[in-house]
Amino acid sequence: MSDEIKLRLFCLPHSGASAMSYSRWRRSLPAWLHVRPLELPGRGMRMDEPLQCDIQRLASQLADEISLELDRPYALFGHSLGGLLAFELVHALRARGVPEPLALFASATAGPARRDVSEYTVAKTDAQLIARLRELKGTDEAVLGNGELMQLMLPIMRADFLLCGSFVHGQRPALALPIHVFGGKQDSVRAEQLLDWQADTSSVFSLDMFEGHHFFLVEQEQPLLRCVRRYLEEHLARWRNHQARQLAGVSV
Repeated sequence: MSDEIKLRLFCLPHSGASAMSYSRWRRSLPAWLHVRPLELPGRGMRMDEPLQCDIQRLASQLADEISLELDRPYALFGHSLGGLLAFELVHALRARGVPEPLALFASATAGPARRDVSEYTVAKTDAQLIARLRELKGTDEAVLGNGELMQLMLPIMRADFLLCGSFVHGQRPALALPIHVFGGKQDSVRAEQLLDWQADTSSVFSLDMFEGHHFFLVEQEQPLLRCVRRYLEEHLARWRNHQARQLAGVSV
């Protein structure tokens, strides 16, 4: 990998999506920031693998898969279900004793500590899933009316909702890393639910709100990416200063 790349941004997709949902980001972010979408089993290039319905098991699998890529600073970004999975992934990486991310970005998803996942513990019917997609305002009616596409998409959505329903917070210590949260002003995920993320960090916390519904990350892509870039520039500079102080201390 080029030395120009200074930081990896691992990106986790929302329910029903594949790693391709982040493909545009590579063209919008600078070369030093390497966008690294994570493909989940059962979709995209991993279509032949079984879908996962246990969020801790999936986080453990992903932690094993990326552990060799943590040779330089990195951060995690997740939208909706991806944000909750990113949180689990941080804990899975922490348990392995590997370097922790410089920051966690959680988008359009309620804070883990007080969130209610009971709605997702039982598999939803096709009609319920389609109704939910309409509510989230992120899928065209032409797609919802396409039977062949829905046959491919709905099983993934069903498994992803069960994945969310398997989440248990338990008594976890707060993470010693910054958590940056993004929300849509017209989204059903309310600001007070987003603020609940504060309970899971002993470090920096921020909340930025954007115009739009649940998929504001598409509607407001450029403002969102400017925000992500700004935070990562700050964290990378802080990490470099820390590394320099450590080296100076060793050499004295």
